[in-house]
Amino acid sequence: MTNPSPHEPTDQLPLPEREPTREGVLRADAKIGQLLPETPLVELDLPAGGSVLCKVESLQPVGAFKIRGAWHRLSDLSERERARGVIAVSSGNHAQGVAWAAARLGIAATIVMPSNAPEVKLAATRALGADIVLYDRMRESRDAIARDLCNERGAVLVHAYGDPWVIEGQGTAGIEITLQMAARGLGSPTRIVCPCGGGGLASGLALACPDAQVVPVEPEGWDDVTRSLAAGGILTLGSAPPPTTCDALQTPYTFPVNFAVMSAHGMVGVTVSEAEVRRAQRLAFARLRLVIEPGGAAALAAILAGKVPHDHGTVVVLSGGNVDPAAFAQVLVGSD
Repeated sequence: MTNPSPHEPTDQLPLPEREPTREGVLRADAKIGQLLPETPLVELDLPAGGSVLCKVESLQPVGAFKIRGAWHRLSDLSERERARGVIAVSSGNHAQGVAWAAARLGIAATIVMPSNAPEVKLAATRALGADIVLYDRMRESRDAIARDLCNERGAVLVHAYGDPWVIEGQGTAGIEITLQMAARGLGSPTRIVCPCGGGGLASGLALACPDAQVVPVEPEGWDDVTRSLAAGGILTLGSAPPPTTCDALQTPYTFPVNFAVMSAHGMVGVTVSEAEVRRAQRLAFARLRLVIEPGGAAALAAILAGKVPHDHGTVVVLSGGNVDPAAFAQVLVGSD
C-alpha cells in the first residue's frame, strides 16, 4: 500500500459523485426515525448566567451521532454493494456506527483506525464484529490505506465525513432539534454549535437547519476547517500539529463536498484549548450527569469560554461519550 503524507489530500478516493441535499436529510430522518429513538434535548444552566439547550448525542446506542450517517449510508447500499463489504476510516465513533449498522444488515465491515485510538473505542468496534486495520496517525494516510483496500477488495468506502449520505444522516440531528424545540414552544434554533473534525456534522446541520447559524468548533492546532473557511479554500494541517485529547476531531483536512456546504452557509469556525474542553466535560457531568468525551465537549467548551454567543435559540451538540474511564476520572479531579 502507498502511504503519502497524512496531512495532504489523497487523490482518487472512491467517493460518491453527488451532492448532499436537504431532501436527502429528510429521507434519512424518516429511515432513522424507524430505528432509533430521539436523543434528549436538555437545558443547561451556565455558570456565568443564562442557559443553552444541549442535544445529547452521547446517548446514542454507539455513544455518538455517527450512527446516523452510517445507517443512512449502509441501508442505501444495493444488494451487490452489500455483498462486497464496506471500508471505513475512523478514530472510533464512526467506526462503531458503521460496525453497528453493518452487523444489522449482514455486511462485512473493515475499519481503518489509528493505532493510538482510545482502547475503549477499539474494543467496542471489535465487539460489534468489524475487522480493524491499524495505522500511524502522524506518519500514514488513512485515506490512502482505505483507497487501496477498496481497490483490492472491490468494497464500498464509507468515509467518516466526505460522503453525501453520511452528511445527510448527520443532519438528522438538526431535524430532531427543530421538532423538539417546536414541541416545547421554543421556536426554531437560531444557532447550533457543534464539534468539528472534517465537517460532516456541521454540513448536515446546515442542510437540515438552513436558517440557523452553524458554528463548527475544533481543538487548537487541529483547526484546518476554521482556517479553510476564513481563507475561502481548503487548507491542511501543518506538519506537526500539537497533541490533543480530542481524538474524534483529529482530521487533517476537509473535503470539497463538506467545504462547499459549510462555505455556502457562511460558517465561521472557532477553536478551544485542552483546558477549556476539560472544564466543559466537568460541567456536563456535574450539572447534567453526563459522561462526554473530549471531542464531544468541544462545542460546550466554546460557549463556556465566551467564544460563541448564546441566546434562547442556541443549541449545543454533545456529540459523543466514548471516553476511557481512567482518563475521564482524571478530568473530574482536575481543577483547570
